[in-house]
Amino acid sequence: MGFIIKEHFNDDVVLGIWEITEDYDTLRSFLNLDETDIETVEHFKNHQRKLEWLSVRTLLKSMLGQDSKIVYGPERKPYLKNNSYNISISHSKNLTAILISNKKRVGLDLEFMSPKILRIADKFLRPEELETIDKEQEIYHLYIHWCAKEALYKICDKVDINFVTNLNIEPFKPKEKGIITGNVNNSYMNEKFTLSYFNLKNYSIVWCYKKI
Repeated sequence: MGFIIKEHFNDDVVLGIWEITEDYDTLRSFLNLDETDIETVEHFKNHQRKLEWLSVRTLLKSMLGQDSKIVYGPERKPYLKNNSYNISISHSKNLTAILISNKKRVGLDLEFMSPKILRIADKFLRPEELETIDKEQEIYHLYIHWCAKEALYKICDKVDINFVTNLNIEPFKPKEKGIITGNVNNSYMNEKFTLSYFNLKNYSIVWCYKKI
C-alpha cells in the first residue's frame, strides 16, 4: 500500500507513515542499496525485521525524493549520513513511521495496541499518572503515555532517561487525536514538551518537535 500519511507541520517538520503490504522483493526494488546495506538486511534472520528495515528506507526515500543513508550513534539514535535532517523512526507490526526536520529536534513513537500493556503499566508510569488513567479507554490511554515517553526519550537522545523518574505526562482525557504535555527532568535538562497524538487502525502514534 505504501504511503498512508504524509503531513507537514510548522515550516519544516514532516511526518510520514507507510503501511507494509509489499513483499520483500517489491520493497527491495524501490531502493538502490550498496553492498553494506544488502549485507545488513540479509543478515536479519527474522523476515518481518527485513521488511521493517526496507520499509523505513523506502518511506524515507519517498519523503525526500532520493535514497538517503541512515547511520546510528552510540545510543542507537538514527542520523542521516549527510546530516541534512534530524530524524526519528518507529515501526510496529505493519506500520512504519518517520518524523524529519532540518531545523528542530524530533521524537516519534507508534505502537500496535494490545492488552499486554496492562501488565507493565507500573513499569513506566508514576503512581500519580496511573491514577489519571481513564478506565473506559484504559489500553489506549496507557499507550498514549507509553508512546509519549518513548518520543521524549528519543528527542532527548536516549541519554540518562528513566521512564518513571525522569519523564512525566501531565493529565489529559484521551481523544481520537489531541495534544498533551510532557516534562523531562534529568541531569541534562528540566524542560517541557508539547506532544501530538492520534489513533490509527489500532495504533497509537505520538510525536513532538522542538527548536535545537
